[in-house]
Amino acid sequence: MAKTNVLVVEDESIVSKDIQHSLKKLGYNVVGAAATGEKALELVASENPDIVLMDIMLKGDMTGIDTAARVKETKGIPVIFLTAYADESTLAKAKITEPYGYIIKPFKEIDLHTSIEMALYKHGKEKEVEKERDLLFNIVENKENTDFIFVKSNSRLVKLKTDDIYFVEALKDYVVINTLNSRYTIHSTMKDIERKLPGDNFIRVHRSFIVRLDKISAIEQPNLILENDKKIIPIGGSYKEELVKRINLI
Repeated sequence: MAKTNVLVVEDESIVSKDIQHSLKKLGYNVVGAAATGEKALELVASENPDIVLMDIMLKGDMTGIDTAARVKETKGIPVIFLTAYADESTLAKAKITEPYGYIIKPFKEIDLHTSIEMALYKHGKEKEVEKERDLLFNIVENKENTDFIFVKSNSRLVKLKTDDIYFVEALKDYVVINTLNSRYTIHSTMKDIERKLPGDNFIRVHRSFIVRLDKISAIEQPNLILENDKKIIPIGGSYKEELVKRINLI
């Protein structure tokens, strides 16, 4: 297995060498060390590390927080902050860059190892989710194909006919696609789902619900009822007018 490549960004020479020594003992490959944010960005571009250990309080024009923000923007490489400062003000500024860890100096080698492994695992999972989101519904990106979509279920991509979908429900950072007998939970947004489902057959009736029009059995304000499933779906006030337009009201 290839070693993990680590970039160390620390402006205190003795501390930097100590960190590098610890990393090598732990089996990591140190691809470079920088004392300034500017040098760190150069090494990130040239060495392409797997992870960056970043001191927050760097000397020079760029702080560690500034540098971490640039690393995230340009490369998406996970950053772990190393700092002797644990005050609320510093934490608040650091959180904006969404670091993958925050280690208070002085620290033990086990802390370093644990933080790096957890950060790499989290980053790997996030990359998997990004790939899944690119794959999910990839066929309906071609607007001519609206008869089916692919959703992930138990590590497989399952072909799902859009005719079988009853409703889609928002659930925090996920959406749940519901058929009569099955539920598929995926990492996506309602806006993305709404855009990719065939608009002639589906309608958003609530901030948390999209339904298939031909599955609506009855409307009893402020709800609608789906056929067979008998699911009761709330109708949001801002969606009511569009729903009335879309149904064949006599």
